[in-house]
Amino acid sequence: MSSFDTQLLLIALASVLVLVALIVSRIRLHPLLALLVVSIGVGFATGMAPGEIVKNLTNGAGKTLGAVGVVIALGAMLGKILADSGTTERLASAILQRTSERMIPWAMTLVAFVIGIPMFFEVGLVVMLPLIFSVARKLESNERFKGSAYVYVGVPVIAALAAMHGMVPPHPGPLTAIATLHTTVGPTMLYGFLAVIPAMVLGGPLYGAFITPRMSTRPDAALLEQFTSGKKEGGQGSAPSIGMGVLCALLPALLMLVHALAEVLLPKDSGLLHAAAFLGNPLVAMLLGVVFASITLGYLRGADAEKLRDALGQSLKPIAGIMLIIAGGGAFQQILTSAKVGDAIVHMTQQFALPPLVLGWMIAMLLSVSTGSATVGIVGAAGLLAPLAASDPSLNVPLLALAIGCGSLFFNYANHAGFWMVKESFGMSMGEATKTITVVQSIVSFVGLLMVLLFNLLPKLG
Repeated sequence: MSSFDTQLLLIALASVLVLVALIVSRIRLHPLLALLVVSIGVGFATGMAPGEIVKNLTNGAGKTLGAVGVVIALGAMLGKILADSGTTERLASAILQRTSERMIPWAMTLVAFVIGIPMFFEVGLVVMLPLIFSVARKLESNERFKGSAYVYVGVPVIAALAAMHGMVPPHPGPLTAIATLHTTVGPTMLYGFLAVIPAMVLGGPLYGAFITPRMSTRPDAALLEQFTSGKKEGGQGSAPSIGMGVLCALLPALLMLVHALAEVLLPKDSGLLHAAAFLGNPLVAMLLGVVFASITLGYLRGADAEKLRDALGQSLKPIAGIMLIIAGGGAFQQILTSAKVGDAIVHMTQQFALPPLVLGWMIAMLLSVSTGSATVGIVGAAGLLAPLAASDPSLNVPLLALAIGCGSLFFNYANHAGFWMVKESFGMSMGEATKTITVVQSIVSFVGLLMVLLFNLLPKLG
């Protein structure tokens, strides 16, 4: 490990501390401005040319908006349609009528678990927000309820979606680790499903029950009204059936699930696989979901086309700031990645004498924390340990892939797009976001590692 590596690590640490200070101190700089200012500072501190800094800023923001921003916008539109048609209200009422207050987090965990099988974390959260807000808004009307209902309902969803995203194929992280380590999907998926259960329980309902009384979080009024109003701005007639509403809400997830199953069951050169991959792409699946909901919950029920269009346009206003802040997070992430902070982390971890499963978790964790990219963590850790996986027949390679995926989840913070999405969607301060998504994902990551070590004591699968 060279002195330059040490310098890079210190710069990365200082950049996060400065970012937090700019946002929470008396300066109260807007998160987007703070992210861009700190990103530029990191670029100059690591010796980047001015043109390279600008290129990294635009590429990072553009890639993040391309991957996440449009999907968030489509999710906001779908949420608006579901709210205006009364679907979200009816789903929330059904959950509350059939579930005791104490069991609501467990019910939401189960819903998020199913949604999270095919959906990325950010996409799943966008789809779940209308239901989270509707259930929480009804719950907070109970005067006996203490703390933030939005944390009580939201934390289990965050835990389940994060656990599924990092541990279970066909999510891109686990699949990348599987491909790089030349192992198989089946055992990794089975290990992942078994590890997810205690991880999402401890990080979700149990931690949520602990933190809820200590929080007063409430989303922005405009966003809350958009997802829970139930006003028929599109001019709809009678409320749609609950079955049709559920189908509209779950259609994107179903399309992604079909893609996931096709990847496992069909040969790579299959035309059906290519069709499933297209329809199951998050952007296409969300677009089809919005179009389907517009037709079935809007036009076929006599909606006024102009009013429906205006309602969809209004749905973008509350989330415009969220999208731009997430783009700023993408720019910060790209600057850290281009500065080779990840290489410095790899050089540091090469000095550790640790068991392969623990080392895989630690490398992925350090790379993810330092660069703000779980993908960088997984690719770096899997690439570094691939020769060992190929040469050591005693090593349980599916467990190594799972350990790497778990490590990539640890300490999701200010250089991660998901952190800003949770913070801004729920109207949290930096401290509140840290107590929720950062701690939740750290619990999920650590419990996942413990499950990996436990599984390693048992006979291999497959």
